[in-house]
Amino acid sequence: MRTTVLLLLTVLALAACGKKGPPDPPGPPNEITWPRTYPTH
Repeated sequence: MRTTVLLLLTVLALAACGKKGPPDPPGPPNEITWPRTYPTH
């Protein structure tokens, strides 16, 4: 039981990691010559 709870908490903590907000094109803003919309999933 304890192992299951620990595993569940670990999975939930890792699932919460990641960048928040919409994705941005790579590179400096002044060098982006072709802006694109990136998928959010």
